[in-house]
Amino acid sequence: MADKKNLLLLFDHPTEPVFMDKAKTVFDVPDSFLTDRYRPISNEVQSRAGEQVEQRIPVRDISIPDLRIPMSLGRDEQFSLFLPKHRRIAGRLIDIFMNMRTVDDLQSVAVYARDRVNPVLFNYALSVALLHRPDTQGLDLPSFSQTFPDRFIDSQVMRQLREESFVVQPGSRMPITIPRDYTASDLDPEHRLWYFREDLGINLHHWHWHLVYPFEASDRSIVAKDRRGELFYYMHQQVIARYNAERFSNNLARVQPFNNLRDSIAEGYFPKMDSLVASRAWPPRFENTKLSDLNREADQLNVEIGDLERWRDRIYEAIHQGFVMDERGNRLALDEATGIDTLGNMIESSILSPNRVLYGDLHNNGHTFISYAHDPSNKHLESFGVMGDVSTAMRDPVFYKWHSYIDRIFQEHKSRLPAYTDAQLNYSGISITGIQVAANGGQPNTLTTFWQQSDVDLSRGFDFLPRGNVFARFSHLQHLPFTYTININNDGGAQRFGYVRIFMAPKNDERRQPMLLREQRLMMIELDKFVVSLNPGPNTIRRRSTESSVTIPFERTFRNLDANRPTTGSPEELEFNFCGCGWPNHMLIPKGLPEGLQCDLFVMVSNYENDRIDQQLVGRCSDAASYCGVRDRLYPDRQSMGYPFDRLPRTGADRLVNFLTPNMSIVDVTIRHDNRTVPRQN
Repeated sequence: MADKKNLLLLFDHPTEPVFMDKAKTVFDVPDSFLTDRYRPISNEVQSRAGEQVEQRIPVRDISIPDLRIPMSLGRDEQFSLFLPKHRRIAGRLIDIFMNMRTVDDLQSVAVYARDRVNPVLFNYALSVALLHRPDTQGLDLPSFSQTFPDRFIDSQVMRQLREESFVVQPGSRMPITIPRDYTASDLDPEHRLWYFREDLGINLHHWHWHLVYPFEASDRSIVAKDRRGELFYYMHQQVIARYNAERFSNNLARVQPFNNLRDSIAEGYFPKMDSLVASRAWPPRFENTKLSDLNREADQLNVEIGDLERWRDRIYEAIHQGFVMDERGNRLALDEATGIDTLGNMIESSILSPNRVLYGDLHNNGHTFISYAHDPSNKHLESFGVMGDVSTAMRDPVFYKWHSYIDRIFQEHKSRLPAYTDAQLNYSGISITGIQVAANGGQPNTLTTFWQQSDVDLSRGFDFLPRGNVFARFSHLQHLPFTYTININNDGGAQRFGYVRIFMAPKNDERRQPMLLREQRLMMIELDKFVVSLNPGPNTIRRRSTESSVTIPFERTFRNLDANRPTTGSPEELEFNFCGCGWPNHMLIPKGLPEGLQCDLFVMVSNYENDRIDQQLVGRCSDAASYCGVRDRLYPDRQSMGYPFDRLPRTGADRLVNFLTPNMSIVDVTIRHDNRTVPRQN
C-alpha cells in the first residue's frame, strides 16, 4: 500500500517530468504513463538518477480516468480561480482525485496527470483533494511560495538564485536578498505600502484561505462549510481595515472604493515578476486604465461592464427589500442571523449562491475585468495581470479599491440591521476595571514596530537545477511581542465564563480629527478573542500577543520546518495542515508612525454562555479561527463576525466612549515605528 506522504513529493519541482528525482527519491513510473516525448527512451530517462537515489516509490499501472477536461488548459497557460472556465476544469480534476478509491489509486492517477495538466492547476486540485479526502487529511502541504517562488519575488532575484544553486555546493550557498523597493520608486505614494501589499505572508494567507474555502466542486460538502459566506465578508473586511490603518501609518488617506466601474483606475502597477509556468512576464497595468467589455474566446469569456452593474443593482435591491429570490422563485430573508452568510455566498459567488443567474458573479468577475484591462479582447495574446490570481492579487493597489467597493455592499446590509441594545452588549455583574498593554520591559501602552530580515527556502520550486537549499532573504514588518493585562471584576457569587474580544483602531481620521464611531467601527481590527474563567471578585488576566486567535507564527506561514509536528496519526495532526491558514503574526499590528500613531485599544468581555458553540476543538488549528474558522468544525463563536462593531451603534453612542457598557473598556495606545532592520534569530 502506498504511503500517503509520498503524494507530497508530487508538489516538488512542478515543471520537471515526474520521473526526475525529488529529495533522493524517485517514482518508478510505468512506461505507459510516460509522455510521448519520453516513452521511446524510457530506459535512458528512468535510470538517470542513478546511485544517488535512496528510495524508489512503485507506481501501480491502473486504467486512468478521462482527463480530457483537465488537459484542455495548456501546460504553459496561466491558471486562475476567478475564470469560470478554469473553475470548471479545476472542479473536474478535484472530482477525479476525490473519487479514487485508495491512496494507491490516487498516487497512480496523480503521477499520470502531473506531466499532462497545467502545473498550477495540478497543485490546486491535488491540495484541495488532500485537504478533504478522509484518508489524506493528516498531510502537511508544502507552502505555495516554496513550490512557485516566482509568484512572490522579483524576477531578477530568481536569476541570482539559479546562479547560486548551479555554481555553489549546497553547504556553502548564501541567501540572496530580495530588494525592498523593486516595484516602484518613492515618486508613487502608493508604494509606501509595499511592505503590506507585497508581504509573502499576507499573500500566502490569501492563497491558503481560498484553498481551504474553494468556491466550486461537484461534492457540495467541500464548499458548504459553516458560515462560509460570512467568513468571506469578514476576512476581506478585516484586510481593508488593516490596509487603512497602514495608510494612516504612512500619512495617506483611506482607500477610495472603486464605485464607478466606468471610471479610470488612477493607480498603475508593475509587478516585475515572471511566471515560470507560462514563461511570460506578469503584465503591468498603466495609470488611468479603464475597464472594457471582455470578449476573449480562448477563455470562454464574453461579459460586459453592464452585466456587473446589473448584478450589483439586483444585489442592492435584494438588500433594500430584505430578501433574495432563489432559483425556484422562493424568498430567502436577509435576516440578522443568516443574511450576511447568504450575501457572502452570492457576492463572491460560490456554488452556494441562491441564484447565480439573477445575482451573477460580481466579486470574481471584478477581479477578472481588472486583470484583463490591458488586453480585454486577447488581441495581443496577453494573459491576466496579478489581480487574476489569489496568490498575487493582494500585491496590486486596486485590490483594496475593489474590495472596499465589495465591502460597501455588505455594509449596506449591515446598516439596515437594528443596532445592538444594551442587553445584547452588557454582561451583568462583570466589569473591566483596567487594561494595560506592554512589550517586555517597554513603556506601558506603547507598541514598537521595526523591520526584520528573514530567510525562506525556495528549493522545491527551482526546476532543472542541482538539488539543495536555495534561500531568499526578505524584509518584513515586525513588532516587539507584547502582553495584555486585563483586570476584570465578577460581582456574582459564582465562577463565570467570559469571551474576551480585543480590537484596535486609529483614534483620528486623515485630517487628525477624532473619528465618529460609525466610521471608526469600520477600521476596528480584531487582535484576539479567547475564553476566560472568572472567579468571584477581582481577576487579573494576562495574554501574550503571540497567542492571538487571528495569526499564525512565522514557521507555520512558511511551513519549511518539520519541527513542532504533532504525533503521527493523532487528532492534532489532522488539524495541523489547516494551520497554513492564518494572518501572519509579524503583521498583527500596523506599522505606526515615528512620532506615534494614536489608537484606541478596545476590550470587551461578553457572556460565554450566550456565545459558546459546543464542540470538541482538538489540536492547535483553532488558533487562527477568527479569519479562517476551524477545520471540519463550526465557527467557534455564536455572535456575528466582527461583533460588537459589525452594526451601526445605538442612538447616543456617536463616539466609542459613549458606546461602552461596564463589561467594556478602552485605553489609549501609541504605535511607534523604529526605522531599523534586524536579522531574524532562528
